[in-house]
Amino acid sequence: MTMNDEEFTHIVMVDIEPEHEPAFNKWYVQQHFPDLLSCPGWLSASRYVNLGDGPKYVAMYSVAGQWAFETEDFIKVKGFGPFEGHVHNFKRIQLRAI
Repeated sequence: MTMNDEEFTHIVMVDIEPEHEPAFNKWYVQQHFPDLLSCPGWLSASRYVNLGDGPKYVAMYSVAGQWAFETEDFIKVKGFGPFEGHVHNFKRIQLRAI
């Protein structure tokens, strides 16, 4: 097994313009999570509100390996859909357990 084949945690942090928050939160849970979790290699997903500094919204995913970012299914659903122009302060962190 190479490092690209190892499971890891993928964290996405983002702010959304306040007027889009209710629709964004609904889309994220009802559309985006199901779309991602139907892609090969996307194992679980959860969302949080950041209580500290940094972007307000945090999504955490368990991903089977880096290869999951290269599937046709993922490429079709990645990003922020109808909210692409309304998200700010995007950050991504990837963590592997030790």
